[in-house]
Amino acid sequence: MRIPVRLVLPLLLLTCLAALASRLVAQSSEPLPTQTAPLILRLTIHDTIQPITAGYLQRGLHEAANLHAALVIVSLGTPGGLLDSTRSMVQDIESSPTPVAVYIAPTGSRAGSAGFFLLEAADIAAMAPGTNAGAAHPILAGGPSGTQMDPILKEKMENDAAAFLRSYVIRRGRNVQAAEDAVRNSRSYSADEALQLKLIDLVAPNDDALIAALDGRTFQRFDGPAVTLHLHGATLRTLPPSLRERLLGRLTNPDLAVLLVVLGGLLLYLEFNVPGTIVPGALGTLLLLLGVFGLNLLPVSHTAVLLLLAAMVLIILEAKFATHGILALAAIVALIFGLATLVDGPIPDLRVHIATAIAAGISFGAISLALAWIALRARRSKVLTGPTAMIGAPAIARTDLTPSGQVEVRGEIWQATLPSDLTLPSGATVRVEGVQDLLLLVKPHNSSK
Repeated sequence: MRIPVRLVLPLLLLTCLAALASRLVAQSSEPLPTQTAPLILRLTIHDTIQPITAGYLQRGLHEAANLHAALVIVSLGTPGGLLDSTRSMVQDIESSPTPVAVYIAPTGSRAGSAGFFLLEAADIAAMAPGTNAGAAHPILAGGPSGTQMDPILKEKMENDAAAFLRSYVIRRGRNVQAAEDAVRNSRSYSADEALQLKLIDLVAPNDDALIAALDGRTFQRFDGPAVTLHLHGATLRTLPPSLRERLLGRLTNPDLAVLLVVLGGLLLYLEFNVPGTIVPGALGTLLLLLGVFGLNLLPVSHTAVLLLLAAMVLIILEAKFATHGILALAAIVALIFGLATLVDGPIPDLRVHIATAIAAGISFGAISLALAWIALRARRSKVLTGPTAMIGAPAIARTDLTPSGQVEVRGEIWQATLPSDLTLPSGATVRVEGVQDLLLLVKPHNSSK
């Protein structure tokens, strides 16, 4: 039987479709691939606790949820930080759909102050040998070392911090009394002491040992259900801070933020005194905005801001009135105190160091005073143009002055006249005493006014 040529192409298409369909049916009947290895996401926080670290933790927990990670390990080492950021991070840990293990590591690290709150908030609290945690007593923001806190304020801060810690330590089944001692009595614990007091769940020398110890472990989540970890053959992936987080983290260094503000202010002041240079103005604006942005992420003292404004006023007054440096000295002292107390950090790492404040205050005060003095002198000096600029200048008589004639002043020939009772021969030297219309009033050069 012969098949018509016009039917060959449709038959070929039907054959191809049938083969494709059979292939799809065969694939659908194949068993599903086995589950991939569990994923563990590792976050690293070795910095002060502030809005940038809080944002990094929140981003990491969201990423872990999106990847369906089995566990998040937060490698922590911090001297402490801001209470508002700590509360935000504790809330993120408690509400995380992925279990969170806070691990104080490597050896030599510590979880001081705010770090202790984060350690106790975790589903699993772990420490490496040679680490310590605690010393979580609340500190008056911005208060220098040794500052005595008002007794009532101290009691209120202690009670608030202790209640915050108790609110989740009890749910985690850890030692409430030992945790409160870290707040009320500034107790700090080594890894072995924390394990013995049931403040942490285990001690592990490294990530691999921690993961091996957690494999098959069952624990209670903060929201109630019990969870068993299955971490055999797990893949450990580190989530580094983004470029934005690294840059903003640098800007939250109070010393750097203050230096950026000071340098930006000096460049802008230079632009105002020498307009049209453009580069100092553009660079100064950029540095000033970066410094202000960094300070905006930190607790700033309004009293310190007033001190800085007062210092600027004193610098301007010193340039305008001769006070033999008294106002300038007061301005520099106000600058130093203002810069030193500008950031109300609860720990030394979140305050401006005194050496930075002294160096920046003296430099900014001296340079600003010099620029203000130069600018004021320039504004006070008389700007003379045209004929009035020749007053006091010497001139040479080009004709006999009897008493009128011609003189040469700065290469120009002018009509001039002497007082009516004087005459001078050509070539004599005279001095311009005044200008009347286009006639110069001159006197002999060696005569008194």
